[in-house]
Amino acid sequence: MSPRVFFLPGVGGDPRFWQPVGDLLPEFGQVHFGWPGLGANPADPGINSYEDLVGLVVARFDGQPVDLVAQSMGGALAMTIALRYPDIVRRLVLTVTAGGMDIAKLGATDWRPEYRREFPAVADWVIDQRPDVSDRFADIRQPSLLLWGDDDPISPVAVGEYLQSQLPDAHLHVVKDGQHDLARTHAAEIAPMIAAHLG
Repeated sequence: MSPRVFFLPGVGGDPRFWQPVGDLLPEFGQVHFGWPGLGANPADPGINSYEDLVGLVVARFDGQPVDLVAQSMGGALAMTIALRYPDIVRRLVLTVTAGGMDIAKLGATDWRPEYRREFPAVADWVIDQRPDVSDRFADIRQPSLLLWGDDDPISPVAVGEYLQSQLPDAHLHVVKDGQHDLARTHAAEIAPMIAAHLG
């Protein structure tokens, strides 16, 4: 059985975020996640932390291998899950990851103030919690494709370069003119790379 591909959005939480890429990968079984209470999604009283979002993903495991394709904050979740379930998570695609480490020291612009202005009713935990797995990067042994844009202040190329230097098996590709939404704007460019990586 081919591994299923779990598509994880960023803090916008939109389950449709990865659809442009997913539409170009019809050969893969796909699960697209949305995050309750993030972005424009209705809240769920049972979701009160990033740990709860991890639980949403893990609840869809069925004992078979999965690949995780993640954007921005979703990359922090993907790395957390990969560390906990190395026998289930087979491969990673981390796209403009903006979490899981201190990205400010790598020149990243803080997304939180603008996010709070756009979604003033968002729960405080979304802004205040900062998952960090940087002390365990060496334990993320899944083959990892890193996709970054050269025009993204939220997660600049330096973040991707740092991850490439820390993860045991990682390859970085920089998308020309790519910004934080490059998974949508450059879907036709990155979908074949993702397919080859997950192949």
